[in-house]
Amino acid sequence: MPARTVALFAAFATLSLRIGSAAADPPPAAAIRHESFFVGGSYAEAAGQQVMHGQMFAEMLTPGQVTQPYPLVLIHGLAQTAMNWMTTPDGREGWADWFATHGWRVVMIDQPARGRSAWQPGIDGAVKTLPASLIERMFTAPEDSNGWPQARLHTQWPGAPEGGHIGNPIFDQFYASQVASLGNAESERLMQQAGAALLDRIGPAVLLTHSQAGAFGWSIADARPALVKGIVAIEPMGPPYKDALFQTGADRAWGITNIPLSYAPPVTEASPLHFTRQAAPDGPDLAACWSQAAPVRTLPHLAGIPVLIATTEASYHAGYDHCTARYLAAAGVANEFVRLADHGLHGNGHMLMLEKNNVEIAAFLDRWMTAHIH
Repeated sequence: MPARTVALFAAFATLSLRIGSAAADPPPAAAIRHESFFVGGSYAEAAGQQVMHGQMFAEMLTPGQVTQPYPLVLIHGLAQTAMNWMTTPDGREGWADWFATHGWRVVMIDQPARGRSAWQPGIDGAVKTLPASLIERMFTAPEDSNGWPQARLHTQWPGAPEGGHIGNPIFDQFYASQVASLGNAESERLMQQAGAALLDRIGPAVLLTHSQAGAFGWSIADARPALVKGIVAIEPMGPPYKDALFQTGADRAWGITNIPLSYAPPVTEASPLHFTRQAAPDGPDLAACWSQAAPVRTLPHLAGIPVLIATTEASYHAGYDHCTARYLAAAGVANEFVRLADHGLHGNGHMLMLEKNNVEIAAFLDRWMTAHIH
């Protein structure tokens, strides 16, 4: 074939591919407007210089057609950042875009002293990094180590079984996103302040929390009860008072948080919270729950806020998240506790927003929020 003919054929083929590709492309990303900003923070002195600390990075996604009445604030857990919500380790759609395309204004944050929210040496506390082997055992391949009874049910990590292990591109992509984190109590203090500042800026909103961030939802709502229109707590930090699986000791002296909450009657040094433990768990493979000892105080700032607590089938939370629901109900905070497996969503572990059926889970949460939050 003559060279000129070959060149024309190649050009035609390239043009055809472009036309075909354009016809198949989804609507342009410009349909969702992105806005980034910082909230909170204060100046402090470090090594004789003024620096800012405690500020929090936020990114808001606003769809062309907003159909939901309030923004949805996505708050990540320990060792994570907003990357949790942006995509999945195997490149599928993340929750941020999914909720935005379903009519929600979506706000993603990086916790203070984490990710794009600067950590200041000499002011902020020490940070720690989770080792890759722990990530395997707890998040991506718990079925291999059977560290808790439900772990064997885990099937939803992308690319499993290889995708859940060190050296596989999917695992490595996820582990690359892990960052150093402050301890829980300091994170809670900074997040309560920054979360309140965020709501002061964007107005009433729904909080969707995951893992460590479960405590943030309760404390932010305690600080700004009129601005929190709903809380969706996905496997929230718990159980109340004492850890059930990996640690021992009174880790949450305020029941569901490490920092003070507004109980009624108030908690004082002379009248502290006291706790009591169930004589026996509610069922097999469940933890015995800690509750307030009588007389039981209420949490009036949380009362009246629609609350969903959702737990997966195979996570280490499967054995104890019901204790958080029970604790809140006793404190006058009505809530709905759901096991996702009871709604046909099987095989998920703790990082459900990244797993193979993440869109189906988002759709379930969307239905609940649409029905309960107005």
